[in-house]
Formats: sequence, structure tokens, C-alpha cells
Amino acid sequence: MEGIEHRLVKVNGINIHIAEKGEGPVILFLHGFPELWYSWRHQILAFSSMGYRAVAPDLRGYGDSDAPDSVESYTCFHIVGDLVELIDVLDPDVGKVFVVGHDWGAYMAWLLCLFRPDKVKALVNLSVPFLRTHREIKPVDFWRSYYGADHYIYRFQKPGEIEAEFAEIGVERVEKELLTDFPVFLPKGKLFKRPLDEPITLPSWLSEEEANYYVTVFQKTGYTGALNFYRNFNRNWELLKPWVGSKIKTPTKFIVGDKDLVYHMPGIKDYIHNGGFQEDVPSLQQVVVMEGVGHFINMVTPDEINKYISDFFTHFV
Repeated sequence: MEGIEHRLVKVNGINIHIAEKGEGPVILFLHGFPELWYSWRHQILAFSSMGYRAVAPDLRGYGDSDAPDSVESYTCFHIVGDLVELIDVLDPDVGKVFVVGHDWGAYMAWLLCLFRPDKVKALVNLSVPFLRTHREIKPVDFWRSYYGADHYIYRFQKPGEIEAEFAEIGVERVEKELLTDFPVFLPKGKLFKRPLDEPITLPSWLSEEEANYYVTVFQKTGYTGALNFYRNFNRNWELLKPWVGSKIKTPTKFIVGDKDLVYHMPGIKDYIHNGGFQEDVPSLQQVVVMEGVGHFINMVTPDEINKYISDFFTHFV
């Protein structure tokens, strides 16, 4: 990761760690779970060489960024508040940047564009489409009714419970399992498909050295800050009520792998392909479904993803 600089930036009352490289228009890369700024390593190197300033923070609760204690400190308003102030630090003259998000980073990027469209020149989101807020049903309740009590989002809800189970297995095993084959279900007593004494074969896109970077960081921080994002799903549903029916007007490209677990969640394919997505994001200019690609799309096929991003952002420089 030669030439990538690291620093802490004070925003929204906390310290956010950022990794950055390059000069030029800022691209802000937002990671998901169970990831870090490091998930954007391929993009940072590529876009810094293309004349951009590539910046990837650890979101609050992750890595070297601060992790407030209370679950309530991880609502969408807190995260987007961090991003708005960070954008003002990164681009003090105009306060407007390009944004690329994945997983939770994509979800927060959608909301950043919903709340503060003046802050984003154009958006490329990966894996997670805009999630339309249902007026009646809380999201965690819906997923539990559809998938049952072993669904990973439901299992993440109770503070301390899944952390204790992860600790029993050990961070190294947990992190490598999550990155290799992210589970839809996490049954108590048998969290992962493989027996714990069976070695994990890492996918071709993730070396042992790369996996160990995540392991080392999460061994230091634990998972609570990251899991607190999930623990605010229902709270965000309540907070977002004033925006039900609002449109996202930022120019957008969306990319998902056809093996991504999000793509196979109930109603998602229909929403993406049959008009709902375009209705909610009227400036959605392209949807790309990549064949044979799973959830961690920016690490699995970095060259293709970089080209999709570059081709899109070129129109707005």
C-alpha cells in the first residue's frame, strides 16, 4: 500500500481515520461489514493514478476511527453527519465530492444523497440498492418473519450476544468465514457451515496477508461498533419516516453481482429491474449485474469495477 497516507480527522465530535492518496477531484469510498478502509485498496491505488484524490475512511465504530459506546450513536443521522463534515474537510472550497459505496457504505451513501444532494457530484453504489422505507413494517421484523430467528440481521440485534459467540470462535476464524462465504443464517452453536476444525480455503481474490490485515484490526477493536449499525435498522426506519416517498436525484450507477446475497433478498430483483428503483432514483443511469460475482464485488473484480466507476465519473469532472 505504498504511498497511502493515514490521518485522523475530527468530524461531528469524533475522530475518523482516513486513508488517502492522489491529487485532484475527491472520490470518497465508503466500506461495509465486516470491512475497513482497506477494502478499497485496489481503488485507492487505481484512482490516485488517474488524477483523483482517493479517500477511504473507517466508518465510526470501525478500525482506527472512534467507536462511541451507545448503540444509539450509530443511527443514519450520525453516520451521514460524519460524512457531511468529512466532505467539508476534504473539499473546503466547494464541499462536493464523488462517492462510491458498498454494503453499509452504499446504504449511507443513498441517505447522504437523500439528505444532502448538494454534497455529491455523482454516485456509484455497489451491492445494496436504495431501500425503500415501508410505512408499516419494521425491517428487522420483516426479515425475521421471512427468514426466521437465525437470519444474520436478527442475530446481530441483541447487544453482546453475537459478540460472545464470535469471541468463543475467535476473530481469525470469524473474519475469514465472513469474507469467504458470508452466511445468511447464523444458528446458535453452529454459526458457520464448515466444522471449526476444517481449514478455510480463502478465495482467489483474498490473500492470507490481506485477510490477516482485517483479522489484526478486528482483534484490536472487536465487532461491537460495526454491529451497532445493524442494531439501528428499526430506529432508522422510525427516523426516516419524513422522507418516505422522497426521490434521490444524484446521477447514479449501480452495480451488483448475481451471486450477492443482497440481490437474492425478497423483492430486491423485482425492485431493481421492474421500475421501482428507477422511480425512487430518477437519475439512475445504469444498472450492471455482474455474472458469477458475489458480495465483495470491489475486491473480487477490481479492474472491472474501476473501469465502471471511471467511465461514469468522467462525465462529471
